[in-house]
Amino acid sequence: MELQQLVTRARRLAASASVSAIPARRRLLGIAGPPGSGKSTLAAHLVSELAGSAVLVPMDGFHLAEAELRRLERTDRKGAPDTFDATGYAALLARLRSPEPDTAVYAPAFDRRIEEPVAGSIAVAPDVPLVVTEGNYLLLDDPSWKRARDCLDEIWYVDLDDAERVRRLIDRHERFGKSRAHAEHFVRTSDEANARLVAAGRERADLVVRFGAGAEPGPCGGS
Repeated sequence: MELQQLVTRARRLAASASVSAIPARRRLLGIAGPPGSGKSTLAAHLVSELAGSAVLVPMDGFHLAEAELRRLERTDRKGAPDTFDATGYAALLARLRSPEPDTAVYAPAFDRRIEEPVAGSIAVAPDVPLVVTEGNYLLLDDPSWKRARDCLDEIWYVDLDDAERVRRLIDRHERFGKSRAHAEHFVRTSDEANARLVAAGRERADLVVRFGAGAEPGPCGGS
């Protein structure tokens, strides 16, 4: 499917919302895929193209804080399903699904410069008809993550050639401060283990978006 067709599909989903009705009903679109596949790039491009009719709320805002990961002894597995607050994420999606009049919802974001979630970073106004959310585990076969999946109207799975995806991941880790050796080790031992978990949910997606090696899902770089 061409990029413009994806934008058109997202626009139709936004148009089907009823944020001015009582009770209101907002549409939620999930973009899933393994680390480095391009899902955040695609999600950001869709929101940009919809120009005010959509807001991006990434799953990454629900990373556990570094201090909590240390307490749980999970710092070497950061990015695995149990290093996120899946229940909190599902609760936010449920709240976003049914907006209250005159009430903005504030969502957290993840700041890669400090590797920490930051609360209250993303404002979702009550009249916005579509929320796009992206993350690895939207299709994971697990009760905690299924609660989040049940809030979504559609989930698209972004698929990318594995060699290209791994190259992008290593480059991204280097860009945010890891040495080349550390980046390669982290991708092999952590990111790729998570990628295998994510790939198991591909068949549950409403749409598979396939990008080949060297392809870009949108005009901005992404993960």
